[in-house]
Amino acid sequence: MDEGVPRPSTRRSDPERLEAFSDGVMAVLITLMALDLRVPGGVSLHDLGHSVTGLLVYMLSFAFIGIYWNNHHHLLRSTERISGAVMWMNLHLLFWLSLIPVLTKWVADYHLAPLPACTYGVACLGAAIAYGLLVSAIVSANGSGSAVARAIGHDFKGRLSPVLYAAGLGLAWVSPWISYAFYAGVSVMWFVPDRRLSRLDLDTP
Repeated sequence: MDEGVPRPSTRRSDPERLEAFSDGVMAVLITLMALDLRVPGGVSLHDLGHSVTGLLVYMLSFAFIGIYWNNHHHLLRSTERISGAVMWMNLHLLFWLSLIPVLTKWVADYHLAPLPACTYGVACLGAAIAYGLLVSAIVSANGSGSAVARAIGHDFKGRLSPVLYAAGLGLAWVSPWISYAFYAGVSVMWFVPDRRLSRLDLDTP
């Protein structure tokens, strides 16, 4: 290769490839959950009532994965470089998310039992911790003075989420409905993407 010809920069290509791979995995997970939805066993309101629980659990899981997809998008779009640690932490996050479809079906079938509700919370807690580790790895790869590090700041919601998930999975043994309320509460808290990263994403070429 001619030494006088500059090589194309790959600074942005690596985060974009990681984002594309993660997008594909999350899309498959949502598809698997949709395929497990059951049609009502009849045409009466009573038959429809038997399908409501499964639909509500599906909505919770859909929002759960969708929120991670949204914030993950803004996080990687705000990242200039990745490292091997970032790639492994990203796989770690996808592992926990990959458990959601099967746990969604389990909770839909046995929503009044504490163990499925608790196990669902364990997966949520694992994903929250994994996302925090991914953020830390990205900050480490880009430097504490980088734009993404300044945008993340103290990450209050990221610190609070594991606490709420841990409380929810513990309270599943008191009442599964309490745990579901905690899980849904975290989703509501994250429903609006992190505006710091959203603004930084808009400023990223």
